Amino acid sequence: MSGPHDRPHLPLERLAPETLDGRRLSRLGTWAIAFLADWCPYCRSFVPDFARLAGSGFGLAMADVTSLESPLWERFEIEVVPTVIVFREGVPIYRADGRYSEGLDSNHLAGISAAASQS
Repeated sequence: MSGPHDRPHLPLERLAPETLDGRRLSRLGTWAIAFLADWCPYCRSFVPDFARLAGSGFGLAMADVTSLESPLWERFEIEVVPTVIVFREGVPIYRADGRYSEGLDSNHLAGISAAASQS
């Protein structure tokens, strides 16, 4: 039986906080990065849909903000999870913030895909 803190099956690369600094991130090209927490039911339901964007011409990864002490909360002004930020050459070009008691939906996924696919 799964508990509320069990990690969902995540086929996504997990990025450490130090990977998400401007210098390293700028070398990654275009990436959609989902900020997720293991305790968040909306994150668990969002991950499979987000992972379906794989192979769309941009990278997908997750940044784990399970710990409320994670520096990523403040660094990227995360207020609700899941939140997805699309970066191109280290610069944020699109942001989809989750909504309290709703998370992110298919409209957000379409916006993420469109933003990340633009040249």
